[in-house]
Formats: sequence, C-alpha cells, structure tokens
Amino acid sequence: MIHSVHHLNFVVRDLGVAVPVWERILGRSCDARDRLDGRNVDIARFALAGVWIVLVQPTGPGVPANFLAARGEGFFLLSLGAESLEAEIDRLGGEMLDGDARVGLDDWRVQDLDIKRTFGAQLQLVGIDPA
Repeated sequence: MIHSVHHLNFVVRDLGVAVPVWERILGRSCDARDRLDGRNVDIARFALAGVWIVLVQPTGPGVPANFLAARGEGFFLLSLGAESLEAEIDRLGGEMLDGDARVGLDDWRVQDLDIKRTFGAQLQLVGIDPA
C-alpha cells in the first residue's frame, strides 16, 4: 500500500547556488549532503514534516542530466512511500515499471515507474523493506 509522499526532487544546475535559496525559503539549514556516484548526482536534502525535499545536481550523464538539458531546472520527481516495495512491484506488474529496483540514499529501496504509463510524470516508489 502507498502510504505517503516520501520525497520531492528538484533538479538544479548548482547546489552552491540552490541550497542557500532553499535554506532561506524554509528558514532552516540543509539536513544532509550526499553524493550518489552510481546516479551521477550530488544531493542536498531538507526534512520537512516527514517529507524530504531533495535538490539534485547532475555531475555526469544520466536521467537527471537529461532532464536538466531538456527542461531546465525545477521539479523533477515525486517519490511515493510504500509499506512494502516488493508488494507494490508485484501489484503493479512489470509493464508499469522502468528498470529494476535499486538501493538509494539511507538504504531506501526505489523503483522507478514507466513515464509513458504515468502521463509524463516522473514517479518512483520507495520502501525500506529488505532486498
């Protein structure tokens, strides 16, 4: 069962510029800075009422870099929290999925949905159930 909005991703060109703006908007400091070499991104995260706001700066080729090149900076991805990622993958079936589940930050397990099936929305499911 989907139970929450887990995180919202915004793609940015430069975290050095974007983080201070978001800190000002939210009136607080960034909670975490991370690098995901496997996804070619640097990340800044803000925890806000149980939802992560994630700023993503591409550092090499990949989906975030392609998005930035095609659409510019802005809202990138909505991630929905799942009680059990495996159960949701089974429930949705393979035609709704894009690739295989993978491990993300803080051992989040994530599964991208096929953008052609979500009316152009970049969606993903996230769970913490074991692989």
